Formats: sequence, structure tokens, C-alpha cells
Amino acid sequence: MVSALRFQLTRWRERVLNTHPDHARIARSLARVSAFVLIGKCAGALKEMAIAYKYGVSSIVDAYQFTFSMVNWLPTTLLSVAGVVLVPMFVNLRAQKKDDVAQFVGELEGAALVSGFLVAIVLYLCWPFVMQHLGPDAPSTTRDLSREMMYWLAPTGVLTLGAGIYAARLQANEKHVNTLLEGLPAAVILVSVLVASPDAGLVSIVFGTVVGLALQMLCLRWLAGRTDGVSSRVRLSMRSPHLGEAWLSMRTLMVGQIAICFAGPLDQYLVASLEAGSNSTLGYANRVLALLLSVGAMAAARATLPIFTDIRRQGDVRRARRTALFWALATLAAGLVCALVSWFLAPTAIAVLFQRGAFTPEDTVRVASAFRWGLLQVPFYFALMVVWQLFASEGRFRLVTNISLLAFAVKAGASFVLVHLFGVAGVQISLALMYVTAFVLAISMLLGSSTSQHDSEMR
Repeated sequence: MVSALRFQLTRWRERVLNTHPDHARIARSLARVSAFVLIGKCAGALKEMAIAYKYGVSSIVDAYQFTFSMVNWLPTTLLSVAGVVLVPMFVNLRAQKKDDVAQFVGELEGAALVSGFLVAIVLYLCWPFVMQHLGPDAPSTTRDLSREMMYWLAPTGVLTLGAGIYAARLQANEKHVNTLLEGLPAAVILVSVLVASPDAGLVSIVFGTVVGLALQMLCLRWLAGRTDGVSSRVRLSMRSPHLGEAWLSMRTLMVGQIAICFAGPLDQYLVASLEAGSNSTLGYANRVLALLLSVGAMAAARATLPIFTDIRRQGDVRRARRTALFWALATLAAGLVCALVSWFLAPTAIAVLFQRGAFTPEDTVRVASAFRWGLLQVPFYFALMVVWQLFASEGRFRLVTNISLLAFAVKAGASFVLVHLFGVAGVQISLALMYVTAFVLAISMLLGSSTSQHDSEMR
């Protein structure tokens, strides 16, 4: 028996040592990103605990969830598109002159500045219309608080977009400290809420949000410059040839991403017509769910995109697709395990995180139920992010857009039916349907592409 065990251990050791370098690079990046995500999201969890203690399920939290979601959905959409497009570009620009890259980065900063201010102006002008037509069934207190918050939160789009540019530069160099710094705004909000007086109201949350985002952007800018050696200044010109290439890719991808990212505001709108506290319930559940999604999906996406791009830059398309398929299936399996374990731990985890102060045991039951339904999306979201990165490295942005539009159409149609039937749970079920649809379509395209290439090589 001892000899058999020694033989088996030797075989496992040989397999580990003979692991392809691509898998080893991805595994190392996954470990780093996962650790940073956990640290950052722990700050987010502590922030939510503090908010739950101070405000419970209340109109202030409802207003903050609704306002922050509506104000940031467009900058967040632009950021998600920019990240997918810019990371492969920065990988391919390593061989370019520093001056060319600096001009490109400076013009990106200028575009982010202009875009952020335009978004803020549009929000200032359109917010009365938004509140009248998207939140007519919300309590008057929630609407008044949301209107007041908007004037302070609207300019944060500039900070969000700027941070995205510097994060893409770091990720392209396989430096993932940007993931750690995503927890900085939550940490500042946590401190702001804890030190604020009991009658501070919404001021502590709004102040913490704005200051936290500003600190995050400044730290990322400094780190990006130290990493790639590119020193840039804001330029309001459009002379870099790389800017046109980036804009063309972003424009193609943006349509689908806007649809996917509009799922959040759509859910807020539908849940606003339910009983008071429903938005808070969904918000608390999604904050905990975001920890799981970030650890798995964000880690997989950020670890694989620069590596897939580097493999393709070497001209080995088939190897990139084989690697992507392996990690898609691996993350799907990991997501299933994660969802099962989280389902059993849900009531305990919610109680430990939130049940204190104004957050009652009844609130725990409601949030845990919404969280469990949200777990349906986890495995498919994990795996989909890996396949998305392969398509991004190949520049197949139109395919990503078409799949996103079809998946969102499924989600939107399901939402209007399921929310009326199941309440908050209906939102989570519709999200799961969206990611199932996208994953099935994406993996079908990946397998079809691999088969077509293999057939052409045989001929």
C-alpha cells in the first residue's frame, strides 16, 4: 500500500511539473487576483455591515441603492467595454515607442474627462424625468433623498472612467493590484459611516463614495506610471492612430454591454414597484453575491485576458482556444461547488454580516432567500467570463455584442413576468436565465470555431 501511495504521489508530482506554462501562468494570476478580490471585497462586506447597522432596511439605503445604480450604470458600462478593449491593446503596444503610448494614454484621459462631465450634465438635466417615470411608485421620502444624492454622485463618472484606464494598463502587464484597490472606496465609506454622528443621514455615505473613488483613481494612476514607465498628461486631441482603433472596437462592443449593464437599473425599476424595503433586500443580497462573483469571475477574466492575448500575439490561435475551453469548464465546475456551499451557508452568513442594530432577523430571512436565488447565475457567469476574454483577445467584439443582446432580451422578457410572480426572487431567476443563455451561445461558438479551424488544417 505504501508503494502504491508513493507511486501515485510521484505521478501527481510529474503532472504538476509538466503542466503547460500557459496553465501555470493563469493559475498564478488566478491566485493573486483571487486574494486581492477577497481583501477588497471584505472591505465591501464590512461597509455593508456598517450601513446595515446604521440604517437597516430603510429609505436612505433604498435611495442610495437606486441613485448609485442609475448614476453609475453608463460609466460602469463604458468602463467594462474599455477594459476588455484596452487590455489587449496595451499588451500589443509593448513594442511601441513610449512617446506614442503616452500620447494614446493622454488622449484616453481626455476622452474620459469629457465623457464623464457630459454624463454628469445629462444626469443633472434629466433626473426629474428619471424620478418621475422610473420611480413613480417609490415612497416620497426615497424620491427626495435620491434627488439630493444625485447632485453629489453624478460627477463620479469621471473618477470611474479614469480609474478604468489605469487599471487596464496594470492588467496588461499582469499586475493585479488594481483589483485590490477596488476595495478602497468601500473602505472609505466604512470609515465615513462609522465616524459620522447618528443624525448625519445620507452625508456620510455620499462623502465616503466620492472621496473613496477619487483616492482609488489617484493611486491607480501613480501605480500605472511606475509599472509601464509611461508618463502622460491629459490631452483633448485625437491624433493617436490607436485611439481610432480603440473607439471602433469599443463602439462595436458597447451596444451589447449597455444592454447587459442595463439589467441593474431595470431590476431597480421593477423592484421599486414592490413593497417598501425590496430594493434594500435586493441590494444587500447582491452585495454578498458580488463577493462570490468577483472572486471567481473577475479573477478568471483578469487572469486570462492578457495571457490569451499574448498567446495569440505569438500566432498560436488553436492553443489559445484549447486553453480557454479548459479554463471555462474548470470555472464552471468551481462555480457549481461554490453555489452549493453558499446555499447551505446563506442564512448564517447573512446573519453574521448584517443582523445587528436596525437589521432584524426578519430582514435576514428575506435577504438570505434573495441571495439563494441569485446563486443560480454563479457557475454560468464564471465560465462565460473566460470565453468572453478569448473572444476579446481575438477581436470578435461583434460576436460578443450579438450574444449579449440575445441574452438580455431573454432576461428582460423573463423579468417582467417573474418579478410579478415571485417578487425579488424573480429578478434573480431572470439574471440566471440571461447568463445561461449567453454561456450556451458562447461555448457553442467556441467549439464551432475550434472544429472549423481543425478541419481547415486537415485539408
